[in-house]
Amino acid sequence: MKTALITGANKSIGLETARQLLQLGYYVYLGSRDLQKGQQAVAQLQSEGLSTVEPLQLDVTDSASIAAARQTLGQKTQALDVLINNAGILGGMVQPASSTDVSLIKQVFETNVFGVIAVTQAFIDLLQASPEPRIVNVTSGLGSLTLHNDPSWKYYAVKGAAYQPSKAALNAYTIMLAYELRDTPFKVNAVDPGYTATDFNHHSGPGSVSDAAARVVKAAVLGPDGPTSQFFSDDNASETGISPW
Repeated sequence: MKTALITGANKSIGLETARQLLQLGYYVYLGSRDLQKGQQAVAQLQSEGLSTVEPLQLDVTDSASIAAARQTLGQKTQALDVLINNAGILGGMVQPASSTDVSLIKQVFETNVFGVIAVTQAFIDLLQASPEPRIVNVTSGLGSLTLHNDPSWKYYAVKGAAYQPSKAALNAYTIMLAYELRDTPFKVNAVDPGYTATDFNHHSGPGSVSDAAARVVKAAVLGPDGPTSQFFSDDNASETGISPW
């Protein structure tokens, strides 16, 4: 049975991603900053008959929490097949570049960028033990620098000094990691789940959580001939489903 770890998976897209992977026969470690909320999410999934899931306390901004999660997971499995870096924060809806407090920008980067790097580095050895390891970094179409500089883009006016740059940085890290692992069985990709109705955006998005999670899962279960070092986005891309960086 293949194994997957999902960060920030106790609700919304992360929880639905867990559900869909469970339905595909994966054993899922449901990462949650708050262990009690993770336990509640697991209980919900188990009530649906999805039993191969357990919570894992994991705060991506806390090095001690990451180390403890790695130790715990290492006692449960010798290999990890999928890592989905889903945990992320918005940092508020208005982030003018000229006045957003640097402390807020640092806070957003701490979760959206540095947290991803720290978790990836902590679990890379377990992923290397898998014959077909997959890393999916959940990003946003708002992380595309190319589209942000295109006045014809439908989200051109949606600018921000913290969230958008954090996702651009995450995309850049994805490219660097994919390059380093290019001659291995790894597939490393960034996935934009789309503008989805969740607590993250006060349910303002038009997309469904189910469709958003399906985009993430698609990259998580890529076969050996699948692409790597790509930025997948159904909302903001061409017919290929690949968005410009």
